[in-house]
Amino acid sequence: MKEVFKNYSGIILLLLGITVGSIIGIIAPNFVDYIKPLGDIFLNLLFVSVVPLVFFAVSNSIASLEQQSKFGKIMLTMVFTFLFFILTAAIFTICVVYLFPVSGVSGSKEIVEEAANKDSWGNRIVGFFTVGEFTQLFSRQNMLALLIFAFMTGFAARKAGEQGQPFRVFLASGYEVMKELLLLIMKIAPIGLGAYFAYQVATLGPQLFGFYAKPLGLYYIAGIVYFLVFFSLYAFMANGQNGVKSFWKNAIYPTLTALSTCSSFATMPANLQAASKIGIPSSIANLVIPIGTTLHKNGSSMSSIIKIYVAFLIIGRDFFEPTNLLLALGITVFVSIVAGGIPNGGYIGEMLMISVYKLPQEAIPAVMIIGTLVDPLATVLNAVGQVVASMFVNRFVKT
Repeated sequence: MKEVFKNYSGIILLLLGITVGSIIGIIAPNFVDYIKPLGDIFLNLLFVSVVPLVFFAVSNSIASLEQQSKFGKIMLTMVFTFLFFILTAAIFTICVVYLFPVSGVSGSKEIVEEAANKDSWGNRIVGFFTVGEFTQLFSRQNMLALLIFAFMTGFAARKAGEQGQPFRVFLASGYEVMKELLLLIMKIAPIGLGAYFAYQVATLGPQLFGFYAKPLGLYYIAGIVYFLVFFSLYAFMANGQNGVKSFWKNAIYPTLTALSTCSSFATMPANLQAASKIGIPSSIANLVIPIGTTLHKNGSSMSSIIKIYVAFLIIGRDFFEPTNLLLALGITVFVSIVAGGIPNGGYIGEMLMISVYKLPQEAIPAVMIIGTLVDPLATVLNAVGQVVASMFVNRFVKT
């Protein structure tokens, strides 16, 4: 019994914190404002630690790989895995909305200003991949630019040969230090996540019963089915029945973390820990999980299809025309790449959807509201999907 509690104490305490937070959010919503700062402090500690962890994990993984061909195989397998998962999620959602159509959806004029962005598309594309100052790299708002810089740093460290050895040692040491720092921060997770979950319940709970109940219900049912069935299937494809058992045994902690924080980046330490317990080599997990957190999002893929479908319902257009479906798949892949790993980070992708389909302004509030309300489950699918993706990549890469 003592051994069981030792192994699952983190999950038990986290569940206890979330349960207490949920009760507070339901029975004392006015008290939530007083405890929310505890959740904000915890998330801020996580965010400032995760950013350097990404840099050290990616650059160290590349710098320490001995065989160039192995790195190429990992990257190629990872790209195909991400595309396969994203498109599978999108096609599954298209089938769901076709088989179970919804109606009675109406928009509202709220939160349009929050999505407004007057930058040109050229500036946005530049901003996705690069930043103008070195210090801007270490911001969770510029994770794609940081990943590119970490790649280049890892390659340069390898290229430097013997003279680059001290720097490669620094990268390896930095990665170990950041892991330990995150383990320390996660010790206060039950308090921080409990406070944040109380805020989630108090603020989002009432909205779930408004005009958007039908599409939201469809998303949450489809998302849970995808989470249980497809993730189990991916784990089985990765390592048979043992893969399924190992995945679900170790996916609880990342799932609870993602559900509580609504942040893929905040879930990254839990994902790395789960991957290590599953037995995925660090050379794979340290690439797939950080990169996947930015570029691979099953939940965003599904929510993108739901939002496009609802927007078409509002304006009375046929979503199931072949051209519209193909455009939806293309937009979904792009949205899954550019949507940030932070709470409600998909606004740019939603505006892209409106722009590509040339939808009227009336459709904007609906997709924004839906994007906000599906965020908890979407984050779970986005974040925990990195664990099963790393298992999948490991299946096809012999290390």
